[in-house]
Amino acid sequence: AECFFFNTEAQERQKVTLLCFIGSQLQPAVLRVCLHTLRILSRDRRALGHMVTDSALLTLAHMGDNSEEQEEDGEVCRKEALKVLCNVIYNSPRAQERASALRPYMLIRTNMHVFWSPEIKSVKEPCFTSDLKAQWFVCSCQERGVSVLTKALEQCLAVSWGVEYEVLTDSKQPPISMEVSQKVIEILKTLFNITHMFHRQEPDEEDAALYRHLVAVLRHCLLLSCEGEDTLEELQGHTVNVLSALPLTCLDVLVSVQVDQASHKCEGVNMDCVHKLLLFMNRRLNRGQKLKEKLTPVLNLLTESSRVHRETRHYIRQKILPPLRDVAIRPEQDSSLRGQLVRLMTHVDTDVKDCAAELLFVLCKENVSRFVKYTGYGNAAGLLAARGLLNGRMSSSNSQYSSDSDSDTEEYREAKAKINLVTGRVEADQPDPMEGMTDEEKEEEARHLISMINRLSREQIIQPMGVTAEGRLAPLWGQMSDCTLEEEEEEELNLMPEGGKDSQME
Repeated sequence: AECFFFNTEAQERQKVTLLCFIGSQLQPAVLRVCLHTLRILSRDRRALGHMVTDSALLTLAHMGDNSEEQEEDGEVCRKEALKVLCNVIYNSPRAQERASALRPYMLIRTNMHVFWSPEIKSVKEPCFTSDLKAQWFVCSCQERGVSVLTKALEQCLAVSWGVEYEVLTDSKQPPISMEVSQKVIEILKTLFNITHMFHRQEPDEEDAALYRHLVAVLRHCLLLSCEGEDTLEELQGHTVNVLSALPLTCLDVLVSVQVDQASHKCEGVNMDCVHKLLLFMNRRLNRGQKLKEKLTPVLNLLTESSRVHRETRHYIRQKILPPLRDVAIRPEQDSSLRGQLVRLMTHVDTDVKDCAAELLFVLCKENVSRFVKYTGYGNAAGLLAARGLLNGRMSSSNSQYSSDSDSDTEEYREAKAKINLVTGRVEADQPDPMEGMTDEEKEEEARHLISMINRLSREQIIQPMGVTAEGRLAPLWGQMSDCTLEEEEEEELNLMPEGGKDSQME
C-alpha cells in the first residue's frame, strides 16, 4: 500500500473546514464522508489542533447522542462521530482534560434508563459498543466510569438488593436473553479497561465502597444462567477479568453473603461464587485453548483470593488437593484437577506455568515439603528455584497462614517411605546397577563418570549446577576438579584399542 502525509498546514485547514461542515445541515451522505475523513485525521496525535477545542468536542458529543432519529444513515453517522470522539480523547491529554471539565455536557446516552430498558429492542449492537467506548473515554478522565457503568450494569440486569453488598439471586429465574447477555458483555469489557488502569492504586474509603458495590453485581453475573453455553462462558470470562483487576481488599464481598441450605459452604461461609469459579476454571482447562489469555485470569484470581481469605483457601484445597490416597501414579498423570494443574507446571508458556504453580503453592500454604508431596520435586523445581527454596527452607510468606496440620490418609502413611520424591509416586523396585562390582570397580566407574561430566562442561554442552546456601542454583565452576587432566588422558587411553593406544603413546 502507498503511504502519504499531509503537511501540517493542509491538515489544519481540512480539519477546520470539516468541523464547520459537520456543524451545519448536511445531507447524510456528505456528513458521513466528512466524519469518515475526520476519523482518519484524528489518528495523528501530533496534529490534532482545532479538534481539541470545547466547540469541537461538544459538536462530536452532540452528534453521538441518541436523541437523533434511529434511521440507517443516522446510525452510521452517530457511529462515525463517536469513533472520532474516541480517537481525539485517546490521543490528546488536553482533550482528556477538557472532556473531564465538560463531562456533564458530554455524557452520551444521557437518559441511561431509557437505553438500558429491556423493552427497547431497536438498539443496534455496533452503535451500542461505540457508545460504551465513548462513555469510557469521557468518564474515565475523572475515574467516574466505574460508577456510570456499574449503574448501567444494574439496570441492564434489573438487580434487586438485599442487605448491604448482596444482590438477591433467584435460582428459579429464567436464563437472561442473548440480547441482554451481549449488552452485559460489552459493559464488562469496558469496565475492565477502566479498572485495569487504576487497579494498582490503593483505594480510598469512597472508592473501596464503589468497588465493593461493583463486586456484588459481578458476583450476581457469575451466578446467572444464559441462553447458550458459549455465551455463558464468555460472560463469566469477562466477569473474571474485571474481578482480577479490582483491589483484593474489596473481593471479600464474594463470600460475605448469607448461607442457605442449597449453598456450597466451608466453615459456615458461602462458597457459591468460589464454586462457580472452580467450574469455570475446569472448563477452561478441559478446552486447552489460548491458555494464557483464557486461563491465567481465573488462576490469578483464585490464587490471590486463597492467599488473603482462609475459608476460600480451605474450600479450593478440598477440591484441588484432597488428602492423597493413590500414590501409584505420577501427579501429572492424574486426571483430577490436581493432575491438570501439575501438567501445566511444565508448560512451554512461562506465564501459564508460573500461574499454575503459584496456585498450588498457595494452596499448600507456601510450605515446600507439602508442595513437593503433592506435585513431585521434578515438577516443583521451577518455582522453588525462582523463589530460592531449593534447599527446603521455609518461604518468608509462610507465616501469614494458619497453623492447621496436613492430615495424611492411612494409604499415604503406609506408602510414604517408598515414595520417590522426585516423581511423587511409588516406583517399582529397580535392579542395583553396581551389584557384583568390587569397591575398586565402583571407584573406577565414578572417576570415569566425573571425567565425562568435566569434558562436557568444558565444551559447554552441559553446565553442572549446585544449590547455594540461599537455596538458588549456581554453576559448579572449579568444584569438580578432583579428576585432573592427566587422569582424563589416562582414562581416554584405557578406552582406546591396543594399536591406537601404542601410536598415541609414541
